Amino acid sequence: MGNMALYEKYRTVPPEAQKKIGGGRLKGMTDINPMWRIKCLTEEFGMCGIGWKTSIVRQWLEPGEGGQCAAFCNIELHVKVGDVWSEAITGTGGAMYIAKESNGLYVDDEAFKKAYTDAISVACKALGFGADVYWDKDATKYAQRTEAQCAANGDNEASAERGRRLMEIKRLCPDETKLSKACARKFGKNIAQLSIDELDEILALLAVKDNASDR
Repeated sequence: MGNMALYEKYRTVPPEAQKKIGGGRLKGMTDINPMWRIKCLTEEFGMCGIGWKTSIVRQWLEPGEGGQCAAFCNIELHVKVGDVWSEAITGTGGAMYIAKESNGLYVDDEAFKKAYTDAISVACKALGFGADVYWDKDATKYAQRTEAQCAANGDNEASAERGRRLMEIKRLCPDETKLSKACARKFGKNIAQLSIDELDEILALLAVKDNASDR
């Protein structure tokens, strides 16, 4: 097997295994169905436990602000080529165990499972699985950018613009409760649902108040 053979074989993710993230901090990014990676590993190396296997090295929780907590998982992935097992291909995954939502703190009892799945995706990234999603500039001169990839770039730019506005809004109004009430009163929805134009309206109002307070 050539050095780049596996990379080239699995660098492209089929459209049916891709899903656009519709909300939250990663809105506009592309999520890859984890079963696609399992299928690729099985197709290339054989059944799990016979041609490839994982070992959980460590699982732990990290507390965050406001009662939030994240779950993490370190794994080692081994694949078998011929009669030889590979050295450990490491991966670290994470997921929220306790997340702060609009109705309070939410505990996800599947957090470690999600962190484990995420760790597999990180390990598979080292083999080139889904490379075009992670690095769309790494394409051969024969590869054509799909409409979905072009749209994703536009979504990512819009997401960055939203992020900059949200950061400025939170700087001007660090009181989240007050901010949530203002958004609900003016637009009937929470700040995460606001369009860029609506965020600009909030920014304009906050800027006026900020200037007034400086006088």
